Amino acid sequence: MKWKKENILKVVSCFAAVAVTAGSVSALAYAAQANQEKDSSTQSESADADTTPTADADLLNEKDETVYVLAEADGNVKKIIVSDWLKNLLGDSQVEDQTQLSDISNVKGDETGQRGSDGSYTWPADGGDIYYQGTIEKELPVNMSIEYLLDGKKITPADLAGKSGKVTIRLTYKNTQKKTVTVNGKAETVYVPFVAVTGLALDNEHFRNVEISNGKVVSDGDRSIVMGFALPGMQESLKLDKDKLEFPESVEITADVTDFSLLTTLTVVTNELFNELDLDDVDDLDGLKEAVTQLQDACTQLLDGSSALYEGLGTLLTKSGELISGVGQLADGAKDLKEGASSLSDGTQELKDGTGELNDGLKELSGQSGNLKAGAKQVFETLLSTANTQLKEAGLSVPTLTIENYSTVLNNAIAGLDSDTVYQMAYQSALSQVKKAIEDKSAEIYNQVYAAAEQKVKAGVLESQGLTEEQYNALPSGQRQAIDEAVNQQMQSDSVVKEINRTVQDTKDNLIDQQMKSQTIQDSIRQAVQDAENGSSSLHQLKKQLDAYSQFYQGLQDYTDGVDQAYKGSQELNKGASNLNSGAEQLKNGAKDLSDGVSALQSGSSALLDGVSALNDGAMQLNDGMKEFKEEGIDKLAEAFNGDFEDLIGRFQAMADASREYRSFAGISDQMAGNVKFIYRTDSIGG
Repeated sequence: MKWKKENILKVVSCFAAVAVTAGSVSALAYAAQANQEKDSSTQSESADADTTPTADADLLNEKDETVYVLAEADGNVKKIIVSDWLKNLLGDSQVEDQTQLSDISNVKGDETGQRGSDGSYTWPADGGDIYYQGTIEKELPVNMSIEYLLDGKKITPADLAGKSGKVTIRLTYKNTQKKTVTVNGKAETVYVPFVAVTGLALDNEHFRNVEISNGKVVSDGDRSIVMGFALPGMQESLKLDKDKLEFPESVEITADVTDFSLLTTLTVVTNELFNELDLDDVDDLDGLKEAVTQLQDACTQLLDGSSALYEGLGTLLTKSGELISGVGQLADGAKDLKEGASSLSDGTQELKDGTGELNDGLKELSGQSGNLKAGAKQVFETLLSTANTQLKEAGLSVPTLTIENYSTVLNNAIAGLDSDTVYQMAYQSALSQVKKAIEDKSAEIYNQVYAAAEQKVKAGVLESQGLTEEQYNALPSGQRQAIDEAVNQQMQSDSVVKEINRTVQDTKDNLIDQQMKSQTIQDSIRQAVQDAENGSSSLHQLKKQLDAYSQFYQGLQDYTDGVDQAYKGSQELNKGASNLNSGAEQLKNGAKDLSDGVSALQSGSSALLDGVSALNDGAMQLNDGMKEFKEEGIDKLAEAFNGDFEDLIGRFQAMADASREYRSFAGISDQMAGNVKFIYRTDSIGG
């Protein structure tokens, strides 16, 4: 059975919408089933997948895990951050967890967990939930690589920045999560079924003629939103011929580009698609086979009935030539009215059904608005949390960044790192330290100046008396004492005291000036200015990234508000379509009554002859059509059903089981339900 690509696109596109709602950006809580843990030593070829819990309890605590993969522009992984939400559904006083994470921190509380030697992690919960995050170095279940081509030739992301031409971006996803299972008595290899959904926002000023291999491109005039999907490992798991059905494992985007730059790519990887698939009721297919047999019997009966109708109309046709002319003109009018009323009724029914489907679809979308908003907000808050950590590690003392204040806080921080401002701050800081150091030596400086002044005064006194230092030293002690008293009196005079104080201050000022002009002080000031310039550049880049997500976040709010309004409008539209359909149905019934009455007046007319002839031809076509349906429709369905359908169902069931068993990337307790999703974010190119 060959599946058309457009049908696959419809099915997967529906899931892609759910996946993006969960990623993009959300912390959607997935339902997990509590199945018995299988023997990984004989069944699994991968040690990464965590199995389902052993408990059969109706209610288990749950672990909602989001893995953020920060990657280079070519997909090479730089860092993995895991955010875990332990849902304490049982209201336990403490929650027992298993994790391989390092650098664990509680992101929404003050509780501190205790790690056990066996990898366990116990959190004091007091009946509440626990939110924590950490880092890990581990192979991902789906590896993503990105290749860039310019005019058909490979090029590195760095070299592509600023270039113009025909650009191809090829994202390839490789599923590494496989296991050996038994399908219809045979050992087979299947992969955990992941779907990867990648999104890009391209500026229409630089990107034109944007196309994607498997996905969709939506433009709002200013930019194109590109969404693509892939199902890595699905082809091998189902062992299907690619000529019949090919599951994409890569996404290729092409565009005519001027001055290339790319802010980022965002990819959500999740196995949620198969978690809800349950084929246990069709394990032997007897019920389905019986239904096909009944359908064949019903078709045979319908075929026999249409044959009898054909024969009876043939007899009526041979006799209808004996009937006479009647009220043909009235009959034609009644017939046209009947057909028109019938067409109107059918049209209003289609309108009613269409508005009903529109209403149901918008209701489902509107029901996801809350989760979509919450998920986008959680991603935003995670980005801000990471930014707060980076700012703290860089030694910047700023208010905690929030969705509302991050722009103002970062602008103020950038303004505070202005080169002139930082220079003055660094200069004043150095001057304050130098002054303090010189002031600490005030006593020493004063003593030196005082001693020099005293020596000068003594020399003046000796000179006034015609004595030299040698002669002074030879004098009797009484005469020397008299000279010393004269020197002391002059030292205490206002003029000498002022001169000493002035000389002390001048000495300090000269020392401060020398120190401030020293190479060491000048180098430290220049280094402070350089550090400020680097910090300002980093803050500019951080704000640019947060602004980009803020624009997406605000657009998401507008989109969900629009969906909610559209849902309200569709309810009124559906109500009006129902009323219109009721009126059209009444008109149809009245026209039918009129047509039946006119037909009674037309006994023997040529109009009846033509009508019977047409009815006879239609019955013959019905007869032939039922034969074709019986021979080419049901028979071929039965033939395919008796072929490889059981193997296909078995493989789908095996993949569904493998999907439900994969509940965590970083570890999970056996007594806990869980789900995990991955969000990949790549570095920017240019810009």
